[in-house]
Amino acid sequence: MTLTAEQRQALLVRLLAEYMLNQHTQGQLLQYLRKKVLNVNQTKYASMTGVSRKTLSDIELDKGKPVQSIVDKVFKPFGLKAGVVPIHTHVVRELFTQNDPED
Repeated sequence: MTLTAEQRQALLVRLLAEYMLNQHTQGQLLQYLRKKVLNVNQTKYASMTGVSRKTLSDIELDKGKPVQSIVDKVFKPFGLKAGVVPIHTHVVRELFTQNDPED
């Protein structure tokens, strides 16, 4: 599946919204992005990001608690990093329904 830049952006926004609404785990998000956006296996992606394949596998399976620097490494190819995410879905929904402050 080859996506245009616009399609990749739309997919990323949709997946992030779903993640923030607790519809996906962090591991599921990473695995989906790796497979569907970059179309690479774990070994190649681990090499690309500088983490071990075991660490990548553990993150995708939501095993353990990787440190923030490792999470940042594995999400960096998608322009993402670990950060503050609301724990209440109503707050997330409010974020997505607010108008752009520059309008």
